Amino acid sequence: MNAIEFQDWVEKYYKSRGWSDLDIFVRIGFLAEETGEVARAIRALEIGRDRPDEEPESYIENRNELIGELGDVLGNVSVIANKYDISLEEVFKAHTDKLNARYPID
Repeated sequence: MNAIEFQDWVEKYYKSRGWSDLDIFVRIGFLAEETGEVARAIRALEIGRDRPDEEPESYIENRNELIGELGDVLGNVSVIANKYDISLEEVFKAHTDKLNARYPID
């Protein structure tokens, strides 16, 4: 699935669930929450959780958790982009253009 297909799928799926109707500030809160879950997943991969109320998981399980959390972040970014009629491809291009201008590769 490419960026356009993903963004279109997110739009349809989230609309079908009523999730696209949420206030943008609620959506930003969800994005912040999911970003925290990405941080938690990376911590589990890198240094483990070391909590007595959690069973240790394998590298594969932790990696799959990170993939899922990154998907949640991308889903929320897609909803925000859709709200303002911005394609993810525009975001990708603007980001690469900005970094290439700021830090050119020789």
